[in-house]
Amino acid sequence: MLSCQSSAYKHIPELGFGQAALSRGARDAGYLDISTTALQHGPFSLIRVERLAWERLLGNAELIHKWQEALAIMAQPTFVPTALKELSLLSDEIWFLAGDTAVDPTWYTKRASLAAIYASSELFMTTDKSPNFGETRAFLQRRLEEAANADGFLGTVGEWVGFTANAGVNVLRSKGVWI
Repeated sequence: MLSCQSSAYKHIPELGFGQAALSRGARDAGYLDISTTALQHGPFSLIRVERLAWERLLGNAELIHKWQEALAIMAQPTFVPTALKELSLLSDEIWFLAGDTAVDPTWYTKRASLAAIYASSELFMTTDKSPNFGETRAFLQRRLEEAANADGFLGTVGEWVGFTANAGVNVLRSKGVWI
């Protein structure tokens, strides 16, 4: 179904982010229109965190040659809390628009990771001289891939730590320690 999603992107300017674009993309990819029901989040499947973050970064394109000045202002102690709040709101909005409905601890880690990735991509973009900021997009994609791989590893480590901690508490309880 990935080719269906990829094919649907070209129909977004005309049809928007909806079922019509998905159906047209499915048809272009050689699937039946109904086959889009296999996509878990329907139209949300068209939208990904990377694409949303990239589009937001492109919003800075016209003033990127002056953006380091803005970053310097945001880094001043007086403005750091507001800048961090705005970055937090941005990463939350991107995850929300991407269809994230997590209500577990990953909610925080995904948003913190995206905030760090977005901020570093924004800084990288200030020195990018490649056509259409191609190097910035590649940088963003690499950071997101690294975060995805780290999340899997950290999740496994987290599960092990949780299991070990629970086992330790149970051993202490079995020895009469009141916990």
